[in-house]
Amino acid sequence: MRVALLLAAMIAVFVSAAVLLASDEIFSTGPLPPLVAPPDNPQTDAKINLGKQLYFDTRLSADNTISCATCHDPKTGWANHHKTDTGIKGQVGKRNSGSIIAAAYMRYQFWDGRAGSLEQQALGPIHNPIEMGETLENVVRKLTAIPGYREEFRSVFGKDPDTDGIAKAIASFERTILPGPAPYDRYLAGEKHAMSASALRGMHLFNGKAHCSTCHSSPAFSDQSFHNLGVGMSAPDPDIGREAVTKDPRDRGKFKTPGLRNVAETDPYLHDGSEATLMDAVNFYDKGGLPNSNLDPLVQPLSLTPREKGDLMAFLEALTGPVPEVSPPVFPPGPTPELAAPGGAK
Repeated sequence: MRVALLLAAMIAVFVSAAVLLASDEIFSTGPLPPLVAPPDNPQTDAKINLGKQLYFDTRLSADNTISCATCHDPKTGWANHHKTDTGIKGQVGKRNSGSIIAAAYMRYQFWDGRAGSLEQQALGPIHNPIEMGETLENVVRKLTAIPGYREEFRSVFGKDPDTDGIAKAIASFERTILPGPAPYDRYLAGEKHAMSASALRGMHLFNGKAHCSTCHSSPAFSDQSFHNLGVGMSAPDPDIGREAVTKDPRDRGKFKTPGLRNVAETDPYLHDGSEATLMDAVNFYDKGGLPNSNLDPLVQPLSLTPREKGDLMAFLEALTGPVPEVSPPVFPPGPTPELAAPGGAK
């Protein structure tokens, strides 16, 4: 029965991939394709600069201590090295922050896929009570009270600050956080010595015995789907993941397949940060995840040798490309944190 389920699941994946290959450039093989911004949110320098300010400005949080960059820090792979998010008042969330590197190529945002674009994602942490803990209404009020922001919003959007403008500006900035060519890309481009012999062996394992490419496919190294690996499912009150969005019990414990660009820099791993190092993550997949009633049939023990694990690590490290060096910007002067209007989640 389990073999039959596995074959059926693999056929479904391959058929789905074939459809996507025919219709979506993101799913073609090779380097990342040129990024295309949404028609209703074209990239402009002024909008990107505004989004950069908002991304780093702690005044978007209820107590003026947390910004987007707190959990997605350019100094730590545009993620952070904590297992899960830490927000206002030292509150600790239950999911790993992940990286925004190449997030613009992901069809779904957040581990459970509840946002379908960077614009939808941008507002979520602001009014999440555990993260930035502010109300959107009060964020707009704060920004409107700052003359510099008011002028920038009018210049970029032709109106005073509002949630639509906040989301579009932050998303525009995040679309600039893209990796340059990694050794893997340079190898595909004909630079045959760009990857080590170990990394080349790891690439064949990735696409063969290790079955990584079944889910980590496309130039973004994600099938843009959701899978149950068993992580956390034995807890008394498990995080049900995608099921919370779809309300479908078949999605219980499923989480988004993350992209693997620059993955070597974004430890810890998995949706709850439970695997501290990249080798820990490789070992987790090697043993076939964690048993539970909804374990994805594609997740199977791999029986990798120590050398094969090292080669797989070498390939994953070869997916690291240069990313933009970004420092916190100069913010428009305005009310100090002590004078900012109080917010808070409701």
